[in-house]
Order: sequence, then C-alpha cells, then structure tokens
Amino acid sequence: MQPLNTSTIETSLPVSPEAPTPVIVGTGPVSVADVVAVARHDAPVVIGEDARAAVAASRATIEVLATDVQPHYGISTGFGALATTFINAADRTRLQQSLVRSHAAGSGPEVERETVRALMLLRVSTLLTGRTGIRLATAEAYVGMINAGITPIVREYGSLGCSGDLAPLSHCALALMGEGSVRNRAGTELPAADALRDAGLEPVLLAEKEGLALINGTDGMLGQLSLALHDLHTLLSTADVAAAMSIEALLGTDAVFAADLASLRPQLGQEASTTNLRHLLAGSPIVASHKGPECTRVQDAYSLRCAPQVHGAARDTVDHAGRVADRELASAIDNPVVTVDGRVESNGNFHGAPVAYVLDFLAIAVADVASMSERRTDRMLDPARNNGLPAFLAHDVGVDSGLMIAQYTAAGIVSELKRLAVPASVDSIPSSAMQEDHVSMGWHAARKLRTGIDGLARVLGIEIMTASRALDLRAPLLPGPATGAVLAEVRREVAGPGPDRFLSPEIESVAASVRSGAVLTAAQSRTGDLY
Repeated sequence: MQPLNTSTIETSLPVSPEAPTPVIVGTGPVSVADVVAVARHDAPVVIGEDARAAVAASRATIEVLATDVQPHYGISTGFGALATTFINAADRTRLQQSLVRSHAAGSGPEVERETVRALMLLRVSTLLTGRTGIRLATAEAYVGMINAGITPIVREYGSLGCSGDLAPLSHCALALMGEGSVRNRAGTELPAADALRDAGLEPVLLAEKEGLALINGTDGMLGQLSLALHDLHTLLSTADVAAAMSIEALLGTDAVFAADLASLRPQLGQEASTTNLRHLLAGSPIVASHKGPECTRVQDAYSLRCAPQVHGAARDTVDHAGRVADRELASAIDNPVVTVDGRVESNGNFHGAPVAYVLDFLAIAVADVASMSERRTDRMLDPARNNGLPAFLAHDVGVDSGLMIAQYTAAGIVSELKRLAVPASVDSIPSSAMQEDHVSMGWHAARKLRTGIDGLARVLGIEIMTASRALDLRAPLLPGPATGAVLAEVRREVAGPGPDRFLSPEIESVAASVRSGAVLTAAQSRTGDLY
C-alpha cells in the first residue's frame, strides 16, 4: 500500500546511521527527511553552488549599504527598541558581538542534541538562500561546526517565538564566535574555543548584519516540528496496530471497518486508518471465531469501533501540519532581508504564529490518540468488559495484580498530555520595551509537543504490552498474521502471562520498540507497508 498523502512527513529517511548521505543545502528548501538525517544521524552538510553565488551577491549589497551615511537597520543601527540609534563603522563588529552575547540568555536544562542540530541546519538553510546578507565564510564556518559534531549548549527557556527563537539561536552563534560552552561529538562539555580548535576551525569575527542573520528565525520551533512529524508518521500507524491487537483481544468485530462504510465519510485520514485495520485484522482466527449467529453483540465500544475516526483525524492534523512545515522549510526568515532586486527591507516574517499554531494542534491530536489507547487498555483489564479474560490479566486473581498498575501509568501520562494540549500560542508576553508587543510562544508549543510524543509512545507501548498478554490468554485461539508478528516481537524482550514480576523494564522495552518502529516493522512484515 502507498500513502494516501504526499507531504514530506511521509518521506522515508534516505540515509542510514552507518553511512549517512550528505545533505546538500542550496537556495531551495531542505526537507523533513534532511532535518532528521542531520539531527539524528549526523549526515554531513554540503553547500550547493547556487547558494555560494546567492550569498556572495547579497553580501555585496550589504557592504555597499555599510558605507552609506544614512542609517540602515541591522547594518548601521542598533536593534529592536534601539533601531533608530546610528552606530559608527568602527563599532559595528562590537555591535554584532554584543547582540549575540546579550541574547544568549537561556536558562534551565540543556536542550537535546538533535533539537540543536535541527535548528542549526535550518539556520544554515536560511543563510544560504542569499536573502540574509551574511558572508560566505561565515556560512561555511557554521556548516563546519555542524559537520564537526559540535553542539552548542542551548537552554530550555529563553525563546518567545518572536523575533523567532532568539536565545537558542544566539547560543549557537556564540559558539561560532568561539565563546560559551558546547559538547563535542563524544558528548563532552568544553569551551567553544577549544572545540573549534580541536576541529581545526577558527572563531568568526562578525561583520555588519551577521549577528542578526544568525539569530533571527523560527528554526528552533520548526526543527522540533520536523522531528515531530517524522515521529508521528510511525506512531499513528502504530496506534492502528495497537487498536487491532486490542480489538482481537476483546473479541471485537472488524465489520465496522468495511470499505463501503468508510466511504460514507470521505475523510482521508479515516480512510487510511480503516484500511490499515482491515489489513491488520485480515486472516485472524480470533476475529473469525465469533462471527457466527451465536455472537449476540451488536456493536463495540467507541474506543474500538471509532479508532479510525480518531486516528484518522490525527492523521489529517499531521498532514495539515506537514504542509505548513513544507512552506516554512522553503522560507527565508530574517529581519531585515535582502530582496531579490537588492533592497534591504524590514519585515515580520520571523513571527512564529504559523508554526506555533500547528504545534499546538498536534498536541491536541497526540493527547486524544493516547486517551483512546488508554481506554482500550483499561477495557482489557476489567472482567466486566473484557469478555472472559481474568481481572487485570492476573495469573492468580486476588494474589496477583497483573497489569493493574500499568494502566495507572498510562492514565497518569494521558492526564499530563491533556494538560499539555492547552495551547501555548494563545499566550503572549510583550518584550523589548513594547516593540515586540505580541509574540508566538512557538518554542514552548514545540517543547510540550516533544513531551507529548514521548508520552504517546509510552501509552501505546502499554496498550501493546497489555494486548499481547490478553492475546496469549485467548489460546488456543490465535491472533492474525500481522498482530501475531507483533506479539512475537514483544515476546523477544517481554515474557508472557505468569505471576507478578517487575513491570517497569517491560514497559520501557515495549515503549522503546514503539519509538524505534520495531512494532510497526513487525506488523508490516505481514501486511506490507501500512499508511
């Protein structure tokens, strides 16, 4: 089966961790797959020849304006509320350095390496559009830092999402100047100057406009959106796998997933999930075992019957977010910018609202898919609703608690995901002496979505672990080929039913298999590619 939608979120990663293919960055956009390749697999970055020419041309424009007696924002003036203050030529390098130093004001825990590398790649992509006025040598030095595996230490708090992700990007620019702290490829923390020296790189002395060009963008929130879209493609297909296993375990019906029923509501995401469920449940002896007239159940609970509607709505949300990401990946975000006809103009493109909104929208979808998954888990543990399975799937009911507390864990995560679904983008705290009087909070939307995706993987892992035990307890009835392959994958690390044992490592193991795609791969070994 081929995907119904063609957004870059569904593009398979074209590199492997063992031999990453270089990502060529030119004047055009990079893709979600490129972001994943550089951020997670250390794919090297190569500057395209078209970008070299475009960067040189825009820099020539900046150097002409730098000699003008008239002030030009970001070139011969201060920034933000100080935009009308003229800066003499002798002080402009210090101006750019001071901008970066003062804006590298993050606080809190370190941000993940992959997030920092994602935002660095995206800043390079904008620099190489030829719309920022940066020198080619500065762009080359930034690429050199990425390729050397030098990761600036970026802190959790500091970005308001307007003017872009100033603080996170400033920590990266500071490292380019040979200041601040970084981690090398081995993960060791050391001064940026030492890391650059070890890599054979020189600190950059910033020229006019370069400080602004390095820090004024939506790259932090967009990088995290790109990683989230990549992960959600796997997780939403895995949610269909989990639902299929639960439907079997609960003696549910597959009749509601018929193609003609799905076509009555032509939502693309619902069609994809319904098709997945038909393929996942095909050939299931358990489903076939109760299709006769002796089965008196009219319809299943919503968490089973309506799985394609919820999972499908989440897919449509991801598809919308993917289109927004595609457009943002094709953008040149800076202020001011050098236009194609050589003007240098201020603009508002750094405002993160388009990205922030879809980050918040995705958090809602993530919470809802996880909530439905937890309901299926709870149903499998309840003897009043699980169609003949022991209470909590315990070995010796009364003595053993079975998977009772695994459901508590899922419920606790879902409760947290519901809180994280509250939008960040509806909040705004003015800054810069009211010059920046409305901000997007897109970075915060990205941070909570990242937590939400981790939570969704864990909740799905608990459902799959629970369904695996329930399917074992249905013996001698057997699951279908696809769900049986997933059961076998789970049993590689997690034992089957038996007396109570230490559950936490088993939850972590199955959640890891969900995140890595191992669960989905096992199912697809029997179904072919799922949507």
